[in-house]
Amino acid sequence: MQHSVSEIRYCGELFEAFYDVGSTREGGVTRLGYSAVEDEMHRRFEALARELGCGVFTDEVGNTFASNGEEGDYYLLGSHLDSVVDGGRYDGVAGVIAGLMVVRRLQEEEEVRLPLRVAAFRCEESSNFGLCTIGSGLIAGQEKYSSDIGSLRSRDGERLDEIFQKRGLSFSPKNISGIKEYLELHIEQGKVLEETGTEIGIVSTIAGPRRFRFILRGMAEHSGATPMGLRNDALCAAAEVILAVERIGREEAVHQSVATVGVVENRPNVLNVIPGEVALGIDLRGIEEESLDRMEQALRSRAQDIAKSRGATCLEMKIGSVPPVAMSRRVQRGLERAASRLKISSRNMPSGAGHDAMSFAALCDTGMVFIPCRHGVSHNRKEFASLSSICDGAAVICEYLKGEAV
Repeated sequence: MQHSVSEIRYCGELFEAFYDVGSTREGGVTRLGYSAVEDEMHRRFEALARELGCGVFTDEVGNTFASNGEEGDYYLLGSHLDSVVDGGRYDGVAGVIAGLMVVRRLQEEEEVRLPLRVAAFRCEESSNFGLCTIGSGLIAGQEKYSSDIGSLRSRDGERLDEIFQKRGLSFSPKNISGIKEYLELHIEQGKVLEETGTEIGIVSTIAGPRRFRFILRGMAEHSGATPMGLRNDALCAAAEVILAVERIGREEAVHQSVATVGVVENRPNVLNVIPGEVALGIDLRGIEEESLDRMEQALRSRAQDIAKSRGATCLEMKIGSVPPVAMSRRVQRGLERAASRLKISSRNMPSGAGHDAMSFAALCDTGMVFIPCRHGVSHNRKEFASLSSICDGAAVICEYLKGEAV
């Protein structure tokens, strides 16, 4: 879609306002949740919102909201401003920018009067505390935040409850209310849109992750003195499990499920010692519970068989599980029609990554718009999305909201 010079310029100005915050020597950004750097991102968001004439407030967990002042149940547009370590500048930020752009565009449409709020959520990434969507999850009253998360520690070793106490924040905030719909723009973080030449994606379901820690124990022995036929090599057992995880993912790929071993800890990790223990971090994701169940069952069964065949033991620990979250079909159809009216190509697609939108799907109609990111690269300093793509996504959301106002 062709955008005006003014629109592209404004999008660029918003992006530039955040650009230098948390810059790393390597060229990326580190904006960890509940850090001083994330604080600065929220201050800049507040300043940009006030320039639009919005009222701004902060809730009990530190999320920042901008309101256009219209009364009644509101449409909430939002995303996050934190990042992974040495990450990119578009993950999360693009969605906050798009929210401000929608407010500005609808200000210019005098006949469209909708209550709008733009949210910048805290700590969406798990990089600092090992737990994601803390800001949105707390205010949505999600069950997984009802346990004591105050004992979680940051990368610097500071407890989350100490951070909350210093800032006057609460782990028991008043649940957010009055939301009519939640809409979030985000970079795809994958290659589908770019490779198919599609301008936006309309998210159908956000995949649910199941995470495991498997510990394979063999026998650490001298690498030179132990014959090959008398070994209980934990790393060789782990290698078979890793390949089994890949096969399990391929078997369920038809259901759009994936399986990954992202962590390998080899002990004692010494050149002249046969590995005696290996810990694996395993991530299963899918949009169908039945597929996730099959993958989990296959993982447990095959890992135990592999360990037994190699004279090793396998300890299994499930460390996290979140069900898939479906987006509103009504909102999906509305976004499809909006894209069609603007002659912007679109496709329905699942999201393999988690997002703040997951927090709101049980509270209100929720929808997500994806825009392409170059080569599908994300959580990386090479992450890139064009200003034109951000404008495309914002335009579709704006067109959808104009339809809601009729």
